[in-house]
Amino acid sequence: MICREGCGACCIAPSISSPIPGMPHGKPAGVPCVQLLPDLRCAIFGQPERPKVCSGFMADADVCGDNRIEALNLLEMWERDTGVPPMIDTGQASVQ
Repeated sequence: MICREGCGACCIAPSISSPIPGMPHGKPAGVPCVQLLPDLRCAIFGQPERPKVCSGFMADADVCGDNRIEALNLLEMWERDTGVPPMIDTGQASVQ
């Protein structure tokens, strides 16, 4: 499958734990990558500083669905099912 123009779902929905130029600690799920251009293309596509997880991602119908909305929904579901739950601040200090 060829990546569809005007989508960018893979640059928004999943979390990315590796550093990205402009996002040294990676990016949380649901947050657009700072390298995502207004036309939903990657500003560092094909560049050596692009994270390996990004360059290794291949568009596939199981992940991308039939359109951008399906891709966002599928990737959000995969993130939910495979991601690490966020830390919840209980307001209690840890005892050492």
